[in-house]
Amino acid sequence: MKQRYNIIPLLLLLYLAVMAYIGRGMLTDGRTLEYFGIIGATLVAITLLRVVLKKRDRHRRSRRDRL
Repeated sequence: MKQRYNIIPLLLLLYLAVMAYIGRGMLTDGRTLEYFGIIGATLVAITLLRVVLKKRDRHRRSRRDRL
């Protein structure tokens, strides 16, 4: 089974791609900094989420192996 720390961020990236496509009107309105700022902040949040989920999974596995 694929790890949850890979699946959830991939789904969020797919969601971000759809939202970026829907919000592309911001580019034509001249709000490029806001558009790419939102995308950048979301990518940072998704990356941090993956790191936290991976660390939590590693911690759970080590605890389970000790028992």
